[in-house]
Amino acid sequence: MSKWKSCFFIGHREADERLLPRLGLVIDRLVTGENVRYFYVGGYGGFDRIAAAAVKLAKQKCPDTTLMLVLPYHPAERAVPTPDGFDGTYHPEGLENTPRRYAIVRTNQIMVDTCDWLVCYVRHGASNSRNLLEYAQRREAKGLIQIINIGESEVGTE
Repeated sequence: MSKWKSCFFIGHREADERLLPRLGLVIDRLVTGENVRYFYVGGYGGFDRIAAAAVKLAKQKCPDTTLMLVLPYHPAERAVPTPDGFDGTYHPEGLENTPRRYAIVRTNQIMVDTCDWLVCYVRHGASNSRNLLEYAQRREAKGLIQIINIGESEVGTE
């Protein structure tokens, strides 16, 4: 088993650039204090874009950090080139029989099931991000994952 840990990001589409400094602090803490080196981010919306940008900045200080783009749909369906600054793409196993309309939700659950950390930006209910946070909180209560929700406090505070 690797000594390096993993982190997955999830959050609202409407997140904006003001989150970047806060995410940078969180990622720095995970890299330096928690041995996180594998970061997984989706490609749908504002928070994913900002999380990827924050990890790319962290990679400048810690080059052995890995940033992977999570693909909910099998790459054989449609080839997805690795975006600039990413180290590759990742399609979780176990999605073969998942109907396409549930692929993103199931992918997110698999990532929560397999990563050590979840960094999220969840500020309001009635969203897929909120549902995933609640799912992760049940796992956190069992000691299976650790969660940081930067949507719970003011941006820029720790």
